[in-house]
Amino acid sequence: MANTEHTFSDDQAEAWDRLSDQLRGMGINLDNATLTPAMEGKSSVLAIVGKAGSGKTMLLASLYKAMVAAGVDVVSGDYEGKKRKDRRTLAILAPTNKAASVLRLRGVPATTIHRILYTPLYDPQYEQIAEWLAGNGPRPQVEGLSELALDRARAFYDTVASIPGALAAAGLRGSDFIKGWKRREEPLDVGFVDESSMLDQRQFDDLREIFPTLVLFGDPAQLAPVGSSGEMVFNTLGSTRRLELSRIHRQAEGNPILDLAHALADPSLTFERFERMVEEAAARDPRVEMAQRVDSDLMARSPVLVWRNATRIRLITAFRAAHGAPEFELIPGEPLICDGIELPVKHRKKRIDLEARGLIKGAQVIYMGPGNRDGFARLHVVGAEEPQVSAASIIKIEKPDEDEPFIPSAAKMGAAFLHGAAVTIHKAQGSQWDTVQVFAPDLWAAAQAGRSEAGIPLWKRLAYVAITRAQDRLLWVVRNRLARPITVLGVSDLVAKPAPLALEVEE
Repeated sequence: MANTEHTFSDDQAEAWDRLSDQLRGMGINLDNATLTPAMEGKSSVLAIVGKAGSGKTMLLASLYKAMVAAGVDVVSGDYEGKKRKDRRTLAILAPTNKAASVLRLRGVPATTIHRILYTPLYDPQYEQIAEWLAGNGPRPQVEGLSELALDRARAFYDTVASIPGALAAAGLRGSDFIKGWKRREEPLDVGFVDESSMLDQRQFDDLREIFPTLVLFGDPAQLAPVGSSGEMVFNTLGSTRRLELSRIHRQAEGNPILDLAHALADPSLTFERFERMVEEAAARDPRVEMAQRVDSDLMARSPVLVWRNATRIRLITAFRAAHGAPEFELIPGEPLICDGIELPVKHRKKRIDLEARGLIKGAQVIYMGPGNRDGFARLHVVGAEEPQVSAASIIKIEKPDEDEPFIPSAAKMGAAFLHGAAVTIHKAQGSQWDTVQVFAPDLWAAAQAGRSEAGIPLWKRLAYVAITRAQDRLLWVVRNRLARPITVLGVSDLVAKPAPLALEVEE
C-alpha cells in the first residue's frame, strides 16, 4: 500500500490495495505515480461500503489526493478542459448539493451527479480564461477585462480551484460566461460516487455509461431509494465487487451520536430500550439532549426530521405561526425544499439551466425575497458553490387537513418548492447538519406499526439515518411541542452577494 497522510485500519488498507489494483489495471498506478492512456472497452465497478464512522470519507479523500499526485485531472461540474489523448480524469460525485458540500468542506472537490451529466457551454472569449487558469493555455487578453481583474481571478483560483468563482472574482456573472448546458455525449474516465445508497437503478445505469471505472461509497444501513424494495445498487454487485469497512475509527469512538447509531444493529433492541439509551447518553454527554420540545430557531436552517407527512405539515404550520409569518405569503429566511421542475418538454433547456444551478428534487433552499418579475423568487441554494439565484418559482405551503396547498408564489412554470422547516427522514439522506432534531414520537409510531425494510425493523433504519445526519449535536425530541423562537427569522447569516443568474422561462 502506498504511503498516505492517514494511518489506515486493516480493512481500509485492504480496500486501498484492492482499489489500487483495479486502477492499475485501468492504467493509473498509485504506487509509483504513473499514468498510461485509458484502454477502450475495459470497465470496472467496485463498492466500498461501511456504516457511519468506518472511514469511507477518509479513504475517498486519501485516494483523491493520491490520484492527483499521480497526475490525474479532476473534472468538476464547473468547467472541463480540452481533451488530450493521454489525459486521465477523476470526477467525485454526490447525489445532492448538500452531500457534495459535505465533501467540499473536507477538502474534496465534489460536485453533483447532474452537473456531470450536463456540461456547461462557455462563451469562447471567457473559455480562454478558464483554459489559462486550468494550466492549459497562455494568459489571455479579453476585451473589457483589465489585467488587475485577471490577477484577481488567478489569485482566487490558486486558493479555491473553481472556475466560476475565479471568473466572479474578476467581476463576471454566470450569465456572462455560461451560455447554456448540454447532455454529456462522450464518456469520462474514473468516477467516485459518495452516498451511493441514494442511487436508483436509472442513475446507476447512467453513471456506468459515462465512467469505465466507477467506485461507489455507501452505507448499507441507510434507507434505500423509494420504490426499490430496500435494495441498494451496490447490493446488486457480486461479493468480489464489494468491500466492507467494519472498524469504527478512533475519531468516531466515544462519539455518543455514532454509539447510538451503531447500537441499532442489535436485533433484540426495542424502541423503549433504545430511548433509555438516548436518555443515558444525554446524562453523560452534552452532544446528546433529550429535548421536551422542538427548537423553532433551529428549524430555519436545520429541519426537524420526521417519518410521517402529516407530522411534517403540522410542524411547518407551527413554525410559521411561531415566527409570525403571514398565512398567505413567505418572509425572507424561510427554508424550502425543491420538489422538482414543472416544465413541458419544449422547455428542456430551461430545465437543464435550473437543475444545473442546483434546483434539483430534494435541494435545500432559503427564500430571500421576491424576484424582479411576477412569479420569480430570489433564492439561496444550500450547499451550492454559487448559491444565490433568481428563478421562476412555484412555492407550495401545505396545511393540515387540506388536500390542496396554498401557493404564495406562482410562475406558470419553473422550479417547484415545498416548505423545508421539517422534512422526512428519507429526504434528509445525504445531508448533514451541525445540530439535528429528531422527532421521536414519529419513530415510536413506526415501531408500533411493526413494518420492516429488507428484514430490518423500519424504525431502526429511520433512527439510524436520522441520527447520523448530526455532525456535532443530536436533539431527541420526545414531546409534540414547539418552543417559541428567540431570534427573528431573516437572511443575515447567508453570504451577501447578488444573484448571479436569473433563470427565466419564456411563456
